[in-house]
Amino acid sequence: MSTPFFERWFANHFINRIGHKTAFALAMVLCLLWSAAAAVRTPGETAAAVASQEWPREWDGVPLRPLALSEVEQRFADRFPGAIGRMTDGTQTLVMRAVAQPTRMLHPAVDCYRALGYRIEQARLERDAQERMWRCFVAQRHGAQKIRVCERIVDAQGTAFTDTSAWYWAAASGQSHGPWQAVTVAKPL
Repeated sequence: MSTPFFERWFANHFINRIGHKTAFALAMVLCLLWSAAAAVRTPGETAAAVASQEWPREWDGVPLRPLALSEVEQRFADRFPGAIGRMTDGTQTLVMRAVAQPTRMLHPAVDCYRALGYRIEQARLERDAQERMWRCFVAQRHGAQKIRVCERIVDAQGTAFTDTSAWYWAAASGQSHGPWQAVTVAKPL
């Protein structure tokens, strides 16, 4: 035998469950629509430009010489949704990554160095002689020579990011437009 209290509780509980499931389903649909809109928003010509990326021939007025990707870099490049180039000016190594759409595979260089067994020190923001802002750190592995590493990401309008997560969310939300170029400069100390 049911009571009015139990009937009210059951009806309210049942309606709340349907409401929560409906809200969750709507949130999922909105996420799918947002992802689809972001994919459509990235023009195909931008993706094609990244695929046929031509890297600079000089850096800060000094000629660059192309280098082959290391084994680790090549394995990463095989899965990377963009282009990766490696070059040197004779004193430092530059790794350039070009992407046409936001991706979590464009991650901070500090993560790569840590994954390769480097100890990270002196992480900070710095301005170079051209007044460009960089995120820099010193990396050292097993007592070997220290390496000073600096990185930044620049969008198509020239807006620079020193924080990969800030770049990702700005790009994903449409506040920054590609193609984007991430530059990592490594110089032995």
